[in-house]
Amino acid sequence: MFELLKTSSLSCARRGRLSTPHGTVETPVFMPVGTQATVKSLTPRQVEETGAQIILGNTYHLNLRPTSELISRFGGLHKFMNWNRPILTDSGGFQAFSLSKLRQIGEDGIEFRSHIDGGKMFISPESCMEIQDNLGSDICMVLDECIPYPCKHEPCRKSVERTIRWAKRCLGTWKERGMMERNILLFGIVQGSCHEDLREVCAQELSKMEDFPGYAIGGVSVGEPESEMLEQVGVSAANLPANKPRYVMGVGTPPQILKMIALGADMFDCVIPTRLARHGCAFTLNGPINLKNSKYREDPSPLDAEVNSYASGFSKAYIRHLVIANEILACTLLSIHNVRFFQLLMEQARHHLEIGDFENWSNNWIARYQSNGI
Repeated sequence: MFELLKTSSLSCARRGRLSTPHGTVETPVFMPVGTQATVKSLTPRQVEETGAQIILGNTYHLNLRPTSELISRFGGLHKFMNWNRPILTDSGGFQAFSLSKLRQIGEDGIEFRSHIDGGKMFISPESCMEIQDNLGSDICMVLDECIPYPCKHEPCRKSVERTIRWAKRCLGTWKERGMMERNILLFGIVQGSCHEDLREVCAQELSKMEDFPGYAIGGVSVGEPESEMLEQVGVSAANLPANKPRYVMGVGTPPQILKMIALGADMFDCVIPTRLARHGCAFTLNGPINLKNSKYREDPSPLDAEVNSYASGFSKAYIRHLVIANEILACTLLSIHNVRFFQLLMEQARHHLEIGDFENWSNNWIARYQSNGI
């Protein structure tokens, strides 16, 4: 499923190609987040026009509403939302962290109280696979326990051991349901908080389960310092198979993504392109800018002349006007621009990996990006 096309001689950066039932994904890749079967404020066509190859959906949220059974009756998530490219679905494990006041974790799985109406929903490793199969995901995640930061070693060890046991159960159900034969990919998830020894153990134990088509690195960007986050990504990646894709879940800023590519990561997702768009912020090659700033009131220039998207045809002054007036179009134009910005970054990263100067280009890119901004 994964072809490693080129590796850097100066870092652990890789250029690859991942095959899925709904198409090929060129890596490194950034995946826009479509938690509720939509990338916020954008149509599927607009998302596609940014260059996005693959998007995310969320098991927990979609199983609450409209339910995975309903989506299955509509022919799966691709047909339901009219998106014909690959879809990766999270397992619900992150919600065990983000909705910690509304859940109970036991050996059998996670019991949630719905954040919508208080109703109960239980996700086990087995039902997690059933839900994602109903959704018609191209890439599924095992059920894991996302560990908060900070976390002491002993409770973290117990949690990691549970995540490993759950991964085995997910793998078994994935095979039993015939998902493996249908080329639906399943990724194991490395946990361990900021304890390097537990990260190593988790990655090594998951790697022994050789049927996994890929692996994810979870439990980062949950409150730890950036230096710690990068260290744990590096430790995890170094203990995962070189011939399979590595996905860092829920990150990050453009400089963080480039640094993680150098650590050997291939896939990334984050809500910040569309979330910051809803707050009037745009990514530029010289750093992020806040359109609410009065200095843009009469600025005739585009958001970034080097970032080609539909939003390039509008001035900062116009988009600022939309932001200040609370017009929905502001969210759409800024989201188009921001998602395109991340896609362009990945296109350039792949190009520079191919020609062999990724590290020099990446260092210069980060220096320029961090020199200005809001």
